[in-house]
Amino acid sequence: MEMGPDEFERLVVGELDALPDDMVDGLENVVFVVEDRPEDGSLDLLGSYDGVALTERDRYGFGETPDRIVLFREPLLAISEDEDELRDEIHVTLVHEIAHYYGIDDDRLHELGWA
Repeated sequence: MEMGPDEFERLVVGELDALPDDMVDGLENVVFVVEDRPEDGSLDLLGSYDGVALTERDRYGFGETPDRIVLFREPLLAISEDEDELRDEIHVTLVHEIAHYYGIDDDRLHELGWA
């Protein structure tokens, strides 16, 4: 599947807006970013969380750089047959990375069916 960066970003924003309020209301000092591919150039990684999970923070205050949740456009497009499937993959990736922000690890995400 092919899609330009602007249209892809609109889908991401739409899926982010569609997430339940109780999932996103607790997000503080987090930016969402779309990049074409991970630094290694692979198509294996759909998204990443770059920050310190809430469960591991001692304190958090003024001047902290934002945590980042990154979605990788080309890998997500590569696994999607159509726009509906792409929306689903974006949704699952957002939930997965937001879960890392809240301190939920991959093992627990597997148990919950989100990994």
